[in-house]
Amino acid sequence: MSKDIFVFAEQRDGKLQNVSYELIGEAASLAQDLGQKVVAVLLGDKVKQYGDELIKFGADEVIVVEAPILKEYMTEPYAKALTAVIRDRNPEIFLIGATSIGRDLAPRISARIKTGLTADCTALCIDPDTKLLMMTRPAFGGNLMAIIRCKDHRPQMATVRPGVMQPMEKDLSRTGKVERFQVKFDDRDINIEILEIVKKTKTAADITAAKCLVSGGRGIGNKEYFGELRELAELLDGEISSSRAAVDAGWMDKERQVGQTGKTVRPELYLACGISGAIQHVAGMENSNTVIAINKSETAPIFGVSDLGIVG
Repeated sequence: MSKDIFVFAEQRDGKLQNVSYELIGEAASLAQDLGQKVVAVLLGDKVKQYGDELIKFGADEVIVVEAPILKEYMTEPYAKALTAVIRDRNPEIFLIGATSIGRDLAPRISARIKTGLTADCTALCIDPDTKLLMMTRPAFGGNLMAIIRCKDHRPQMATVRPGVMQPMEKDLSRTGKVERFQVKFDDRDINIEILEIVKKTKTAADITAAKCLVSGGRGIGNKEYFGELRELAELLDGEISSSRAAVDAGWMDKERQVGQTGKTVRPELYLACGISGAIQHVAGMENSNTVIAINKSETAPIFGVSDLGIVG
């Protein structure tokens, strides 16, 4: 019988990724509704010492698969290891971050264990009647939000956008079990050769980490007005961001796009200037703590998710 909520704890170069903490926090909330435990699965080489950190952030147990072959991410060894863990432990739910690694890994695992996968989720909850996982994601180009269930197969699998969920506060008093899980690898598991790893140097600030975002859309008029938004962002100790329309127009870099095809953000203050509020954009910022919108149209959908609206 399937039980417990498993989370793939993604690490890179021995550093746990923020999405791992976010998913463990969400899993802890879901686990309360099911009366089950949260189990983090950590893969890598010499990474067991990070197990205690995952427990402090909400995991009840940590399963560690260690091997030199897992030092750098390769699809086949990682897929083999996670598939082995799932077949042995039979989880009720399995969550993976919708990162470049997660998006490569999750569909291969779901195919091997013959279960469904809901990709790029923006919300998760437990149905109080059926106890099924309700997985919400944008559909039809973001024109509507679909709620998907996986009735007949286990585990119920989902990839979740980074930045959507809230991590738990670190609790130094939490304790839990960290155990090793053995997976036998051989030469057939290495189907590619990594010749070189070239790390991209980020030139732009990470808008997902900003406490304040001043965001512009098509309605601000032209690229030059982003200079005024940037000045305001600096006064507020924040960053500038934009809608897809501004990116498509060449006014703003893709790294600063908020929305379904951009980044999901959760700042303390989101200031939307000249953004109509299409569902594709709202999906990326609706969890902001405070939203202030400025738009010339009083019927703009952005006002439906705003705490304060200014028509002008």
